[in-house]
Amino acid sequence: MVLTPVKTLDKTGLVAAVAAYGLWGGFPLYFYLLGRSGSVEVVAHRIVWTLVFCVAGISLIGAWHKVRTVLGDRRLLGTLLGAGVLVSANWLIYIYAVHGGHVVDGALGYFINPLVTVGLAVVFLRERLRPLQVVALGIGVAAVLVLVVGLGRVPWIGLGLAFSFGFYSLVKSKVGSRVSAFVGLGVETLALAPVSVGFLLFLELGNRSTFTTMSPIYALLLIGTGVVTAVPLLLFAVGASRLPLVSLAFIQYLAPIGQFLVGVLFFHELMPLSRWIGFCLIWLALVVLSFDLVKTARTSGQAEQDQCRVG
Repeated sequence: MVLTPVKTLDKTGLVAAVAAYGLWGGFPLYFYLLGRSGSVEVVAHRIVWTLVFCVAGISLIGAWHKVRTVLGDRRLLGTLLGAGVLVSANWLIYIYAVHGGHVVDGALGYFINPLVTVGLAVVFLRERLRPLQVVALGIGVAAVLVLVVGLGRVPWIGLGLAFSFGFYSLVKSKVGSRVSAFVGLGVETLALAPVSVGFLLFLELGNRSTFTTMSPIYALLLIGTGVVTAVPLLLFAVGASRLPLVSLAFIQYLAPIGQFLVGVLFFHELMPLSRWIGFCLIWLALVVLSFDLVKTARTSGQAEQDQCRVG
């Protein structure tokens, strides 16, 4: 009989993951400070300064050979270009939500995202749903219907965020093992940088740019969009490489919880009864989904231990 040691929770990975999702949870507060800029201008700055941050980081760790490998692979480059378009759309919707007073709708999107990801895996990866996953998706659909009927409109901000990031995750899952988070983000922003720079120059020539017409502190905040974009992703990469998937699945809810609290407590967004019911259904669906994930992980872990004992 061979005994396998119990895997302890990596403290560095835990701190990194909590920090990443905690920062994402506080995003509304940062982008609220950039309310004098249009959403498209903020996204353009975010792309440019994220690229600058990634270039500095890639130079620091000496990973330019990995960038050249990606640029030399047309199929891989095209995949990352598509990922860049999707994540930029996600950024645009989110910043519009913050500037438009829809932070809670943004939080809804990231609560829905795990359900959307499961659905996309079924449609595009031909994965089969387990019974509890079917139940969770059914509850999620019911929640959206409650919100549509109660609010009298489709929660397009939440759905837009969930589906844009869901498709982004789907695309990234195809290249995740071949490209590091740092290099991947750098190439994604590099592909979109020409359009972003052109738009910023257009604003500058038309004297409509907030980068040069506002205070130096405001300009620094725009530059800082690159830092606040890249740092959580790097922390997430550390956490994802050191923690089990089950742990990450629970930690990820810190981000929408934080955004939800910011929207309700800081921005005082209204929460009518129909919205509370919709959110409660979403939370119930996530509980079911999380229970299924834990159950599956335990079953898989037990099976591996049994195989080790037999070996």
